[in-house]
Amino acid sequence: MVENIHRYFTTTKFKPLEGAIRAVDEIGNPTVLATFAVIASILPMGFVGGLMGPYMRPIPVGASMAMLLSMFIAFIVTPYFAYRLMKGEHHADSGEAPDDSKLTAFYRKVMDALIHKKPLRYGFLASVVILLLAACSLIYFKLVTVKMLPFDNKNELQVIIDTPDGTPLEATARVAAEMGDALRTVPEVTDFQTYVGVNSPFNFNGLVRHYYLRKGPHLADIQVNLTPKADRKEQSHDIAKKVRPLLKKIADKYGARVKIAEIPPGPPVLSTLVAEVYGPDDATRADIARQVKDIFIKTAGVVDVDWYREDDQAKVTFAVDREKAALNGIVAEDVASSLGLALGGMDAGLLHVAREKEPVTLNLRLPVADRSSVAGLSSIQLPGPKGMVPLSQLVRPIRGTEEKSLYRKNLKNVVYVIGDVAGEIEAPVYAILKMQKEIAAIPLPGGYKIEQLASRQPWSEEKPGLKWDGEWHITYEVFRDLGVAFAAVMVLIYILVVAWFRDFTTPLVIMAPIPLTLIGILPGHALFGAFFTATSMIGFIALAGIIVRNSIILIDFAEMKRREGLPLDQAIIEAGAVRFRPMLLTAAAVVVGSFVIVFDPIFQGLAIALMCGEIASTTLSRVTIPILYYLVQSWKERHAVKNDEMTEVG
Repeated sequence: MVENIHRYFTTTKFKPLEGAIRAVDEIGNPTVLATFAVIASILPMGFVGGLMGPYMRPIPVGASMAMLLSMFIAFIVTPYFAYRLMKGEHHADSGEAPDDSKLTAFYRKVMDALIHKKPLRYGFLASVVILLLAACSLIYFKLVTVKMLPFDNKNELQVIIDTPDGTPLEATARVAAEMGDALRTVPEVTDFQTYVGVNSPFNFNGLVRHYYLRKGPHLADIQVNLTPKADRKEQSHDIAKKVRPLLKKIADKYGARVKIAEIPPGPPVLSTLVAEVYGPDDATRADIARQVKDIFIKTAGVVDVDWYREDDQAKVTFAVDREKAALNGIVAEDVASSLGLALGGMDAGLLHVAREKEPVTLNLRLPVADRSSVAGLSSIQLPGPKGMVPLSQLVRPIRGTEEKSLYRKNLKNVVYVIGDVAGEIEAPVYAILKMQKEIAAIPLPGGYKIEQLASRQPWSEEKPGLKWDGEWHITYEVFRDLGVAFAAVMVLIYILVVAWFRDFTTPLVIMAPIPLTLIGILPGHALFGAFFTATSMIGFIALAGIIVRNSIILIDFAEMKRREGLPLDQAIIEAGAVRFRPMLLTAAAVVVGSFVIVFDPIFQGLAIALMCGEIASTTLSRVTIPILYYLVQSWKERHAVKNDEMTEVG
């Protein structure tokens, strides 16, 4: 609005007030249409489902209200202040308009050559297509990788230690202490605290990954604090990659499993990589999960592999011989209570110590050496009517295996195999693509293949199946819903533009520059070394509305010039020259406005998409749109002339 008012003040002989009114009237209708096109481009994001739905919903609500409010400001407030502050630039006494700027003159010269010289015109369009294909190939060659959210930069890490089941607390503490010594050698580590046998304080990982449930002598956590972000060059993810080999070497020495858990920005999932294994029985599930875990381990870039399955633990059950017990005057309950006292102990009272602030409990139980073997427990003497009776005469040891935990999800039995990605692979989608073929080749009875699903569980447990969960599931849902939202955007914008121009081909010309934004977006991500994330996709969708808005104003101005009597080629060149500067200013405003978030780890993708996409689309679409419009309209004119000639002949 401001630029058009300024153009009327400096290129026409209307009085300032009339010039301002005419300037607003000239681009008023296309501005309204363009505003609703931008709203249509972001509105479908409110219908994204799944976990990301609540995070996406405020975007279309807030942005739509902002667009509507800005439209009213542009029609009411902006013209008033433009008239008051800029009317001194009016040159009503001059009959000549000022010369074009060097940039506008250059644009006119280039467009004149491209429109009137056929080889140049088609050569330019072919080069644009080649650039678009080259930009898209960056994803194929993994120069730009797709990920739900980038890695955040936090001031802490968490080390999760799982020694073999049955490891005593003292041995687990020794492993944790050795890992602590290794952490002391890392310059970015300021301090750490070790928790052995119990869970560490409740945090985000504890909530979503169930670490708060970790209790047992073979489990340990190390909470690691890093130097503040401003005092170190490396991000916390890079520090985690540096620390992992040091700790894994120690874990391998003791047969333990170690995971470096970063505090994620989201999504809240059990792990980055999660394979849910389903099957008809426990043995089948365990066998398939074991093979899937082996595939995880040998896949380059997949780290911190584990599964939700305990090791086999020997179990001894003392079966009471009731006949012998009765002959000795002892009941089975006496045997059970005596074994419970020997193994678990019993509080016998309180020890009063003068310097202790809390009461000290006296616990009575057998020494570790006597309660750690069947022979030691069998030698326990039980009192009876006929004297003391050894436990070995009353019970029969039965050796077996401890029952394992059973996990269910939506009433279906499941075994979880988990892992993370770091180093060679940084996004789960590429790790899954590498592992899918190997998992499909796992031999099954009856010649079945494992069904691998992305968004739902297997319908039945009769046949083995696998569902990919974790970050991949959220990524799949978000990009699927955003893709559907983008398709809905295209339909809504097309309907709006068809209703305005009353033509079915002009909207296609207006929407043509939308893919051209990828020429800037994808190379921009490659240049910054950034992931193409959900926020990048949001930027791409929002940019579609901005580009369509500019194109609508450009085409509407060209059609207005045609109605004034200019030929097609001159009308489109004039429209591009007149609208070139405000579109350049709009692009500059988008770039400057987005620059403030380019260094934020989470919203960097949004900033890169808006900045680089706007630069590329402004540079290319301001040339591509006039050429396409010229080709379509000239074809229509030729077709109309031919029809008229045929009608006359008929």
